[in-house]
Amino acid sequence: MVTLLAAAGAFGLLSRLGAAGADPSGAAPYAGAATVPGAAGRGGSRRDAVGLPGRVARAVAVVCAWAGLFVAASGAGLPGAVVLGAELAVTLAAGAVALRAVEPAVAWAAAGCAGAGAFGVSLAALDGRVATFAVFGVLGAGCALGAAHGGARVAVRGCGAVGAVGYAAATVVALGAAAGVAAAWTGVAVLAVPAAVVALGPRLGAVRVPAEAASAGVGLLALPLTARDPAVSALVLALGGVVCAAGALRAGRRGLGWAAGVLGVAAVWVRLGAWGVAVPEAYTLPVTAGALAVGVVRRRRDPGASSWAAYGPGLGATLLPGLVAVWGDPYWPRPLLLGLGALVVTLVGAHRRLRAPLLLGGFALAGVAVHELAPYVVQVAGLLPRWVPPALAGVLLLAVGATYERRLRDARRLREALGRFR
Repeated sequence: MVTLLAAAGAFGLLSRLGAAGADPSGAAPYAGAATVPGAAGRGGSRRDAVGLPGRVARAVAVVCAWAGLFVAASGAGLPGAVVLGAELAVTLAAGAVALRAVEPAVAWAAAGCAGAGAFGVSLAALDGRVATFAVFGVLGAGCALGAAHGGARVAVRGCGAVGAVGYAAATVVALGAAAGVAAAWTGVAVLAVPAAVVALGPRLGAVRVPAEAASAGVGLLALPLTARDPAVSALVLALGGVVCAAGALRAGRRGLGWAAGVLGVAAVWVRLGAWGVAVPEAYTLPVTAGALAVGVVRRRRDPGASSWAAYGPGLGATLLPGLVAVWGDPYWPRPLLLGLGALVVTLVGAHRRLRAPLLLGGFALAGVAVHELAPYVVQVAGLLPRWVPPALAGVLLLAVGATYERRLRDARRLREALGRFR
């Protein structure tokens, strides 16, 4: 502790000496100095060269001071509650320095100290229920205030927004654990945090993107919490789709519409699996037929509409989940029917120059082909000597390397051809 504080003082003194060395006289340059060609540039570069060690010294001084103060209470043998409070106070002080610092090096050093301190204090607070809620609440409020601080750097404010979202989710999980709520239903409650971020929307200002990214991570956290209860997992996926659909209504967030569609389809399939449905195509094919009919009408009214928007959801509702079902089906009718359907979709996409049917159908067809050929490939590989597969891989690499330029041209032509599709 004493060593760290002494080091902080030494680095602080070194930074002051470096600042004084940049201009020993302390006087402003005379007016005629600016008329000398290159004088300003030489002076600026000299000040930058001298100021760089000073900035580094100040950043190191901040880190040493934080480390010394952070371990001071525990080193003095104080009670656990006092130690936790002192560490929490030092962490908040580091966050305040990060928000008010002018130099980027000092700001990021203080922000790193605040993050490390928050992590350590959060782990230490898990030993007691009251301490957990107190620490999570104080740190979450501090992160929220930091994100709302208009005078700080946007990147530092973004870190505050991420922390606020994370501590809000951690508080929800802690509340569920304290109340004895099942982990699956705690996952449902966690979705309140992304919903709140979406509801705030433009009010978040410059920290909207990091807050939304953190809320997406919180939404993913809800999935493992519900992994043991498929019915609740389906509910979480459906609610996540609703949140994404609400976010897609905002300007510049149209991509969330695709996420909403994927989550909705996943919710349906998980729900069907929970019900023990053996033939899910009986439910998905009517949806596909209706979606394709809507897509055809849209393409007639707007010929310039993308095939992904018109036909992608309908085809994906059956082809992609059906491909997953094929890999768990030991019988031959489903792979045969799915393969024939994927072949038809692929041919129609190639004939009509539609990108979505071509790629989705081709992907499903390739998946079925791999599923059917995999057992025979494994058998053949088991009969061959062990040196044959590495030798074939080496020959393949040599062939690709020898024809690299031609393959690259073929890939460019393929990309251009796909780019002409709608």
